[in-house]
Amino acid sequence: MRNTFSRLIIISITLLCLGAVSSCKKDKEAAGTDKELYDMVLLSSGIHWYKNSSALLDKSSGSGHPQPFLRTWYNTAAATQLDSSGKIMPGAAFPEGSLVVKELYENSNSRARYAILFKDSDHPDADARGWVWGYINADGSVAEPASKKGSSCIGCHSQDGNIDYMLMNKFFL
Repeated sequence: MRNTFSRLIIISITLLCLGAVSSCKKDKEAAGTDKELYDMVLLSSGIHWYKNSSALLDKSSGSGHPQPFLRTWYNTAAATQLDSSGKIMPGAAFPEGSLVVKELYENSNSRARYAILFKDSDHPDADARGWVWGYINADGSVAEPASKKGSSCIGCHSQDGNIDYMLMNKFFL
């Protein structure tokens, strides 16, 4: 009887632990604004690469992102602020509708996350400068919700040398 009782306790604890582990998902699936941003990334066409190159770049010394590689692209509206070499023009101010996407990679074949900026001053999740910030994993789960308005990103993106929060020109000459 004692042996049966011990087995029941062990089985119960095991089932509780398995249930707890399976219900704990660090990142939630994108919904609302986060889903809108993720869909913009997936459905974008006519993109323009930073410095006209889709090659992966090594993470810069000023990056707060843990991934070691990145590449950055701009939609047509944002590309109006790029010069002929594909760099952001000094003093640029991105127009409404601009989409800037930094693809973050774990290695040369594995995209891990998207860091997204979308200019829409009227959006409820826009920050004081009109940017909606997205930080979404490649699988569509949310790393940080847009409702936080880039609160953990703005510190780095406000450093000296930024152009409308963009730092590509500072770290990738």
